[in-house]
Amino acid sequence: MGGHEGYIPPRRQKMAIAAVLGAMALAVLDAAIANVALPALAKALDATAAASVWIVTSYQLALVMALLPCAALGESIGYRRVFTGGVAIFTLASALCAWSPSLEWLVAARFIQGLGAAAVMALGVALFRFIVPHQKLGAAIGWNALVVALSSAAGPALGAAILAVGTWHCLFAFKIPLGIAVLFASRALPAPHGTRRPLDLVSVFLNAGALAAFVMAIGLAPSHPVVAMGLLLASGIGVARLIRRESPKPAPLIPLDLLRMRQLRLAVVASVLCFAGQTAGLVALPFYLQHELGQGVLATGLYLTAWPLAVAFVAPVVGRLANHIAANWLCAAGGVLLAIGLGAAAVWPLQHNPAPLLLFTMCCGVGFGLFNVPNNRTIFLQAPLARSGAAGGMQGSARLLGQTAGAVTMTLLFTLAAPTTAPRIALALGAILTLAAGAVSIRRREATAH
Repeated sequence: MGGHEGYIPPRRQKMAIAAVLGAMALAVLDAAIANVALPALAKALDATAAASVWIVTSYQLALVMALLPCAALGESIGYRRVFTGGVAIFTLASALCAWSPSLEWLVAARFIQGLGAAAVMALGVALFRFIVPHQKLGAAIGWNALVVALSSAAGPALGAAILAVGTWHCLFAFKIPLGIAVLFASRALPAPHGTRRPLDLVSVFLNAGALAAFVMAIGLAPSHPVVAMGLLLASGIGVARLIRRESPKPAPLIPLDLLRMRQLRLAVVASVLCFAGQTAGLVALPFYLQHELGQGVLATGLYLTAWPLAVAFVAPVVGRLANHIAANWLCAAGGVLLAIGLGAAAVWPLQHNPAPLLLFTMCCGVGFGLFNVPNNRTIFLQAPLARSGAAGGMQGSARLLGQTAGAVTMTLLFTLAAPTTAPRIALALGAILTLAAGAVSIRRREATAH
């Protein structure tokens, strides 16, 4: 990969940064809005609640299947080309979603949207290495975390507002002009040369098949455990074959070369643990608030919104701190704060006064921001410049693996424990996982960056 970090002129940097952050906001808003709109979509399309879940699942399925191939393709033919192609696919798929005549069409269009979002998520932060100087990368990752957090917080309210004044089609149609604006801004992105390394299509299909089988198994586990076990076995075989095929390569599709680096490997493990704990907490809290504490939907939304807003507040500050304080200490402190927030929510007697939960969720948000920004910075700075795309794909895959593990944990707990106790158990387990993420982070021996 040619080029140097931060080599584009300052006058282009703002538009290039806006292109990356705008694309990230589109992808995150899309997921948040679709989640909150599922009941309305099911009713409008005359579908069952279980069938409507595929509107979300198909998007996630495409995302997890395409992250690593998009990263490899970006390294091969150029980051800007694949990134802008992803934005274009996402925008076109938004139009297809808006004019879908049936649930089946909408699910297919959402799958295409996920393919576009995979290119954005795999290569967005990697492009920052060519947009801003090395010493500003932590701040840029902080801006990215700020946009993701604000988009996550705004998504449910925006989705509800759109449904209040328009039809479900508007949930997807409003992204079309935004996508076009991002494509226009993408002209300012740097265009480092690709390696022209050919993409191994057999490995791409092995990767897609193994991960698709894994995601399908997770979804089917509660209702069809035997089928789920078969899919998990098929997934394991596919991953083993993929690793065997890719191991001898200098730049494998699964970034085994990067995982051999101790600091980067520990950062990935910590990321999986942190996202698993965070997801378990975020899934458990609505059930705890509504079923045990008797809160309504609006109050539940207000309590949960404190989490991403706290992330948004702290992320830019942490981005600057990462240039002066070793990332392992920041990550360890973040894991501890996240564990304190989740643990307090699990054990504090809230039946007569749920107000302290607001403080606990804010503590979780501060902890997550303190952990996530320097951890992502470590993943990208430890990777060679030519493998920035692979680092982005690996970081996204770690996030999705952790989120999937957290969701599966909640499914198992609701199956094995009483509905009134399962959320508290999940919160306590989330605290243990995030504390483990902090412990793994502290094992890294990183010098303070200046």
